[in-house]
Amino acid sequence: MLQSEFAETRISSGRRIMQRLHIDLPLLFGLIILAGIGMFVLYSASGQDDAMIARQLGRIVLAFVILFAVAQLSPATLSFWSPWIYGIGLLLLIAVLTLGDVGKGAQRWLDVGLFRFQPSEIMKLAVPMMIARFLTDAHLPPNRKRLLFGTILIIIPALLVAKQPDLGTALLIVCAGCFVLFLAGLSWRFITLSIVTITASTPFVWNLLREYQQQRILTLLNPENDPLGTGYHIIQSTIAIGSGGVYGKGWLNGTQSHLNFLPERNTDFIFAVFSEEFGFFGILLLLLIYIFIISRGLIIAAQSQDTYSRLLAGSLSMTFFVYLFVNIGMVSGLLPVVGVPLPLVSYGGTSIVTLMAAFGILMSIQTHRKLLARY
Repeated sequence: MLQSEFAETRISSGRRIMQRLHIDLPLLFGLIILAGIGMFVLYSASGQDDAMIARQLGRIVLAFVILFAVAQLSPATLSFWSPWIYGIGLLLLIAVLTLGDVGKGAQRWLDVGLFRFQPSEIMKLAVPMMIARFLTDAHLPPNRKRLLFGTILIIIPALLVAKQPDLGTALLIVCAGCFVLFLAGLSWRFITLSIVTITASTPFVWNLLREYQQQRILTLLNPENDPLGTGYHIIQSTIAIGSGGVYGKGWLNGTQSHLNFLPERNTDFIFAVFSEEFGFFGILLLLLIYIFIISRGLIIAAQSQDTYSRLLAGSLSMTFFVYLFVNIGMVSGLLPVVGVPLPLVSYGGTSIVTLMAAFGILMSIQTHRKLLARY
């Protein structure tokens, strides 16, 4: 009896410590497991490159530090700073177009001396934060005037990012903002009208796309038309996914990646490496981990105590789902290649930091809610 009471006391004490540190344990465990899987897959995809693994590990540690720091900020503080973060992000996007570094044919980075970063990543957080703040004091569902103004707040940074060009990030920014509007209570009439408008404007949008972007869409429809050119990425990635079978070839035994058939295997196409080595059951396990993280985020949104927290938490959780959906869709040949990484698994720096900051916001919303409920 005493041992049972002692165990319950220790568990209760541990929960209080995590609460004071503003850490949501279920979400934290899910993120650690996913990041650990990412390191194992990257080790294989990189050809056992210890230097790359060390760099990625350093970025992950930094990302978790940022997650912890952001979690200490209350939702009220985040709401107050939302317009400032949005405004600074817009200024940085303008700076990119005039002063940004060019790499791989795109002007996306700002060099501040010690490091380079992509300001567009900031807008993945700034846009939903700004839209949620904008709708906080309004009667929900929002009226047409507020919907129009909110749409403008989304379109401006999305166009600046698309100008770089970075269509994948622009898509994520639009989704993050639109999820806030959707969760605010859009009518199905407005949603239907939006779909009809987007469909009708497709020819106009097609003419605005650059030639390589148009080619990606055409390649999606028929990758075998140019198997050694524009269709090479999709063909090789689908071969890798299919060759994994039910159980996979085993860790470090993937042929498509180790024989250099699979391009961008460390970043955008790392899911194909994972599929080849761990097979169908490995994919199921990975998807279950992602589903757990997304579900936890949606639960936090549902339990939120104010409009700002509810809209922001829901948007961040659904945007994380879009990350996953778009990457797996493009790697498996169901969507055009738009350069969206597999979240917390693909090699990269700025995107991981941004994602962890988003999860820090979710933890802040959850743990501060508990503190308010307690008192």
